[in-house]
Amino acid sequence: MSAFRPALVVLCLAACAMLALTGCGKSRIPDASPVPSAPRPAPSVHGHTAGPVPKATFRPYTVDGKRYHPLSSADGYRDSGLASWYGEPFHGRKTSNGETYNMYAMTCAHKILPMNTVVRVTNRNNGKSVVLRVNDRGPFVGTRIVDLSYAGAKQIGVLGPGTAPVTLEAVGMAGDSPRSVSQTMASARYFIQIGSFRNRDNAERLVRELEGRGFAQSRIQQADIDGATFWRVQAGAVAGMDRARQTHARLERQYPGSFLLTD
Repeated sequence: MSAFRPALVVLCLAACAMLALTGCGKSRIPDASPVPSAPRPAPSVHGHTAGPVPKATFRPYTVDGKRYHPLSSADGYRDSGLASWYGEPFHGRKTSNGETYNMYAMTCAHKILPMNTVVRVTNRNNGKSVVLRVNDRGPFVGTRIVDLSYAGAKQIGVLGPGTAPVTLEAVGMAGDSPRSVSQTMASARYFIQIGSFRNRDNAERLVRELEGRGFAQSRIQQADIDGATFWRVQAGAVAGMDRARQTHARLERQYPGSFLLTD
């Protein structure tokens, strides 16, 4: 029996070591920014990994009655104004491009720059700079020009004061340029929805008026909402984003509340 005692002791020590390791694993405090289990794409321009670029992020949109027209390219973009930052209440929510907002990542929100634009933001109060990737829309408060992530704001000293005067300049694109997406949007077929009626006769009357004004492909779209049928009148078709915006600007004077859409 005594011949087996050394082996038994070694076995017991090994088991204790495994239990100790397991216990350490359970008590470990996670990092602020967990490492995802799925492999991430390799970083590209300026060390930033590209996120999604949905077509919808190139379309005009309205917030608090103000209309914004996203740019198809960030080439040469530069601006000066007030920067702010956003953190805890938005951490974990979806951004405008469909990502999950991570306040510890080097990202920012901008009202019109294409998603994945890489910008250098310089705090004019202290000269500190940070390079961030656009993945959200905003800020929509006053005259602020950019909303920094918590990490970005911390790096250039904006956390304490909450806002700071900055210079912002586009320095590249993360991953593939959204050129192909912007080209698609530039050549797409657009309509301008100018009215919605419960009575189809009224909708048909407006379409005939539009056809007489040169909008030969104007159409009526049926929409069933909460058991009620509406007939939506859409003027068009207009080829290309630039022409569509110009046409919408003309029609909006006569039809307030009209908006652009594409198939």
